[in-house]
Amino acid sequence: MKLYTYFRSSAAYRVRIALNLKGLPYEAVPVHLLRNGGEQRQADYLALNPAGLVPALEDGGAVLTQSLAIIEYLDETHPQPPLLPGDALGRARIRALAQAIACDIHPINNLRVLQYLSRELGASEEQKTAWYRHWVEEGLAAVEAMLAQAPRSGRFCFGDTPTLADICLVPQVFNAQRFKCNTAHIPTVLRIAEACEALEAFRLAAPANQPDAE
Repeated sequence: MKLYTYFRSSAAYRVRIALNLKGLPYEAVPVHLLRNGGEQRQADYLALNPAGLVPALEDGGAVLTQSLAIIEYLDETHPQPPLLPGDALGRARIRALAQAIACDIHPINNLRVLQYLSRELGASEEQKTAWYRHWVEEGLAAVEAMLAQAPRSGRFCFGDTPTLADICLVPQVFNAQRFKCNTAHIPTVLRIAEACEALEAFRLAAPANQPDAE
């Protein structure tokens, strides 16, 4: 397998965690999102992924995009250890947590949105940072409530083994801390992230441990 990745990309970070949890070897192909105007915008990469986003995963001649779709593909094709539980209600619960991060928080704070705020709307660095912190803090507060109130929350987001929800949670917590967001209101989120980061699969996927880390 070949993973097109960028060390700071939250979406690529998710897929790296999933690959590590599954024990699947892969070749990392860095796609620098800032160098030369963004390597994800170059013709050869757009031919691979027309959206011009990372990650993309090549497996057996097929190219997959969108981190959640990639992770569920990996879970279906390599079912051990499972990243989703056997019951429909449990799967819905985990997908709701994952999508609260990957669909509600991340898309309005990713690189291309922040660049648009600066380049097209003239937002200052202070305004851009305020935007970022507002949506991350509000979104993680919702995730905190979802976790704190749920009887099936355990050491991880769902019981005592990591799932798709934890795979999404850890990169978002990393970004919250990188941008110095207020995290005093999310103790459950931080506790779970710390438990995840103690696992080798999560440590090896961290941005600082990637070959393209700066």
